[in-house]
Amino acid sequence: MKSIFVGNLPWSTTDEDLKTKFSEFGNVISARVVSDKFTGKSRGFGFVDMEDADADKAIAGMTGFKWGDRELTVNEAKPKSEGGGRDRGPRRDFNRF
Repeated sequence: MKSIFVGNLPWSTTDEDLKTKFSEFGNVISARVVSDKFTGKSRGFGFVDMEDADADKAIAGMTGFKWGDRELTVNEAKPKSEGGGRDRGPRRDFNRF
């Protein structure tokens, strides 16, 4: 199974919209649009889980696809680094001295 990152989604996109669109390329295991935890509004990206072969077809077919007035960014999702968020390297503690 592969997880696909889908960026630059129209703000009105729902989980079901995402699942329906990617179902054109094969069986969608799950589809979720990421929303802001405070406002509940879409953050403009989401993730779709599909079997490997279907995911490869979906990535090829949906990269650059124009949905509404937005051009999608579609690629294989990278795993989160430990601790969540992006890896910023070693922490600098300027209050040590």
